[in-house]
Amino acid sequence: MNNFLQLFKIPETKNRILTTLGILLVYRLGFQVPIPGMDPTFLNGQRDTGALFGLMSAFSGGQIGQAVIFSLGIMPYISASIIFSMLSKVSPAIEAVAKEGAAGQKKINQWTRLASVPIALIQGIFIFTSIFLPHQEMIAPNMQANPLALGIIVVVSILAGSLVVMWLGELITEYGVGNGASLIIMAGIISRIPHALYTIQEDPE
Repeated sequence: MNNFLQLFKIPETKNRILTTLGILLVYRLGFQVPIPGMDPTFLNGQRDTGALFGLMSAFSGGQIGQAVIFSLGIMPYISASIIFSMLSKVSPAIEAVAKEGAAGQKKINQWTRLASVPIALIQGIFIFTSIFLPHQEMIAPNMQANPLALGIIVVVSILAGSLVVMWLGELITEYGVGNGASLIIMAGIISRIPHALYTIQEDPE
């Protein structure tokens, strides 16, 4: 504990820790922003994503199945990173770029960011068609008769939220402490601990 407190005596380290905590706080506040067109009554009663999407949510730092703008978390960026990591093993062209050192890694990072956009778009469409659309109780009454407009709003909101999360992760990596994507995933897992403990206490079987 004393060693940890010693870190705050170093100005640069203290600033990086506080910056990391501040960005993570902003990230968690994003989960209080609902997607337009969702029913507030449903959102107030929604506390769990269910077994189907719970694991995906935990390892993306998001809350898939809940109608908030950060539903996808960092998942699109992670998916793009995995894709380029695999391509660097099978594609000679990408492998050659990866071996260029810092310049090559910078190019791949940029490609990863760009690839995150279509991935988030596809995942946003999937969430809308497979989760929101079949469950009309999630949708505000005035939007239930306009599925096309609602779909555009939902997908654009989820896409924008995912890009913001990716940006926050990069801010942590550059100005904070540690890898931003990993810390965002950790924050998502930690945020579920109180609810998990409450669920275990209420239903020990």
